[in-house]
Amino acid sequence: MMHFDFQVGDLDSAVAEAVALGATPAEDQPQENVRVLLDPAGHPFCLCLDEG
Repeated sequence: MMHFDFQVGDLDSAVAEAVALGATPAEDQPQENVRVLLDPAGHPFCLCLDEG
């Protein structure tokens, strides 16, 4: 299994879009600038705030 990290410009909007597409936020969120989500099959991926 591979793990994907996606850089996004707006973390809240990216999470909302991912959830609308079927993702679920994971219970454990270890970092303030990263959101861990699960795809519909349960595979984790991260949305990372691009602060650059």
